[in-house]
Amino acid sequence: MVWADAVPNLLIGLREGLEAGLVISILLAALRKLPPADSTDANAHRSSAPIWLGVLGALSLSVSFAAVLTFSTDVLSGGAQDAVAGVLSVLAVGLVTAMIFWMRRTAASLSGQLRGEVVTALSLGAGALALTAFLAVGREGLETTLFLWTAAKASGHAVEPIIGAAIGIIIAIVLCWLLYRQAVRLNLGVFFSRTAILLIVIAAGVLAYGLGDLQTAGWLPGAQWIAFDFSTHIDSNSWWASIITGITQLTPKMTVLQVTAWVVYLVIVLALFLRPQPAPVAKPAAAVSDEQSATWLEKVAGRRLWATAATLVLVPAVIAVIFIVALPSAKSTRTDVTLTKKDCAKSWRSAHSGKQTISVENKSGKAAEINMVNGSGAVVAEIEMLGPATTADMPVTLTEGNYTIKCLMAGQKTLSSATLAVSGGSHLQAPPPVAKLTDDDLKAPNDQYQQYAAGELTTFNGLVTTLRNDIAGGNLDAARTDWLPAYLSWERVGASYNSFGDAGTAVAGLPDGLPDGVNDSGFTGLHRLEYGLWHGQNAAQLTPVADQLLSDIASLQKNLTSDDVAGDPTNLPLRAHEILEDALRDHLSGMDDQGSNAAFPATYADIAVTRTVLTEVAPLVNPQRPTLIAAANQKLDALQAALDAVQAGSPTQFVPFNQATLAQRQRINGAIGDALQTLAGIPPLLDTKTPQ
Repeated sequence: MVWADAVPNLLIGLREGLEAGLVISILLAALRKLPPADSTDANAHRSSAPIWLGVLGALSLSVSFAAVLTFSTDVLSGGAQDAVAGVLSVLAVGLVTAMIFWMRRTAASLSGQLRGEVVTALSLGAGALALTAFLAVGREGLETTLFLWTAAKASGHAVEPIIGAAIGIIIAIVLCWLLYRQAVRLNLGVFFSRTAILLIVIAAGVLAYGLGDLQTAGWLPGAQWIAFDFSTHIDSNSWWASIITGITQLTPKMTVLQVTAWVVYLVIVLALFLRPQPAPVAKPAAAVSDEQSATWLEKVAGRRLWATAATLVLVPAVIAVIFIVALPSAKSTRTDVTLTKKDCAKSWRSAHSGKQTISVENKSGKAAEINMVNGSGAVVAEIEMLGPATTADMPVTLTEGNYTIKCLMAGQKTLSSATLAVSGGSHLQAPPPVAKLTDDDLKAPNDQYQQYAAGELTTFNGLVTTLRNDIAGGNLDAARTDWLPAYLSWERVGASYNSFGDAGTAVAGLPDGLPDGVNDSGFTGLHRLEYGLWHGQNAAQLTPVADQLLSDIASLQKNLTSDDVAGDPTNLPLRAHEILEDALRDHLSGMDDQGSNAAFPATYADIAVTRTVLTEVAPLVNPQRPTLIAAANQKLDALQAALDAVQAGSPTQFVPFNQATLAQRQRINGAIGDALQTLAGIPPLLDTKTPQ
């Protein structure tokens, strides 16, 4: 429901258009009350042409500014675009905030000030009057242009925000005409006060979006410090999510900095805006027509109306055209495409040789893998995992040949774009395509993993037996102590993202999604014991759970080599990345904690098994990317060092997760985010599934 993006921009267009319209109305009204100096006709009026020419110049300035913003950012790289969009978003929020308080403070005296400026301008000539209208309306136009541009960038769409803003401006024009004709009455003070509150909410969202862009560009830290991530639980394309996102710019996934900025801005700005203000002190209209102002206006505008008007209208447009023409072509560097439930990169209709970036927006509601394949089916560029409602760049260098974009989503048939032919570029050095391995290539390292996992399961079975005996004997204090070693042994087995299927769920499933939650009969295994041990349940309640766990472990050991557990070799490359991704999603978010606060030691165990998997796949990775395994181990070293800071005596004893400081958690989250970025490069290298 992308039309939800039109709603906040309609409000912006209405409010800003009404402000500019009121300025024009006041100028026209002031001019209407002043008869021509050379006429004896009491009913004659001065010409309003200078004001309209000034307005035309202001529109030219605003449109030119919008064109420069659009074309100049399109030629930048993805990171540079994020940086510019972030800076402009913060600047727009600052200008709009200042405008809100300026209107609140000066609304009562605005009419008198503008009348004074009209009197001053008329004493200098028609050109000065046009310049007065240009300056008064141009300020509003530039503010509106910048804020609408950043709001459109934040929404990710252009057409709907523009239409929304246009409707708002049209409504504002009609209202101003009716007010000027005295056909309607509107309490402008109440209108501006109430719409200002909504505008503050919108500005808070644009600020959060802008800071997120600066984090993506690397200008601000904390891109991996996620405050919340509901993208897997919320359909961002649903009508209610679209409306909330469109108005507030809140998204299902936000960083700590974005949420903090959004809250702080709202609290501070709303508090300042809603506090009582002192009564304004009226200034005489003549105060604005001092000698210095008159001298400056006369130097700038003089008395030549048409020369001034031509300058105001043409100069911004000419400068914008020269600037845009001087820019390098954006067409050759970046292409925006979209993935939906039915189409993959439908808008990808032309291709050319050379370096370029395909920016993919996922509107399918599902996570997806994006591959660009050449005529032989080899992957030449890819996005390993693109979450729903997110956008990612796919850099690629194309040489002569045929290319197709493939979109792979779980449980759905692979979608394909059109196949495009690229000519030329024979002189270019394109990165070698990802070598396509076979399942046989992965068999040997997967056999090594199975042997490793079988050994860990034997250890795990012994530790759970000890845990079960503690519980059956009524020694629940000892059971709480012995639960952690058993849990860490399971983590070192290396199951992740349900890669062990139902057998893994039985051993360490969570109550999420079960009809009765923690009381559901389907909630079994380690986390069920954790919940009971830390929530006062007795031995009689927990002993059957422990017995069932031992039975499930025996079943898992028996079926370890089946394709449903660890027999499928194509799952091995995923473990190199997904074990730690599991840790970030479940452990370090607190999502899987049932009372033990064991997130840190569990993550430590996940590092150990990740290193094991890296050792097993290294012979296949090193020929393609000789430095990748070493780089990944360096990132794991940094993550381990961050965890060492929260140790409490030994590698298995850590500060409880809920007692760690914010700085400690942020350091760990940042380190695991860096590690995941490096590890994400491994699965594509070992992919045996050529998109069809």
